[in-house]
Amino acid sequence: MGPTLDESTVRHVAGLARLRLTDDEVARFARELSDVLSYIEKLNELDTLAVPPSAHALDVRNALREDEVRASWTSDKATANAAERQDGFFSVPKVLEQEGG
Repeated sequence: MGPTLDESTVRHVAGLARLRLTDDEVARFARELSDVLSYIEKLNELDTLAVPPSAHALDVRNALREDEVRASWTSDKATANAAERQDGFFSVPKVLEQEGG
């Protein structure tokens, strides 16, 4: 068996990510992440010296569409599903206070 993550490491990483995990989730993630590390260790056994580096599995180049002018959505259509809107814009609660006001 390959490397294993203990529950304290999972709790540490969860804390860094600001995640609250139950004891059951910690135990499950410890097992699942250990399995992922074992798989990666298995992949590291492959001889890849003759394989050229690549950014993509397929040789795809310039798979971009041409720029073209198209009609954009109206304000009413863009905000149609908004919980609240005002004067054609999304209306959201204030989250930051300004100094002096």
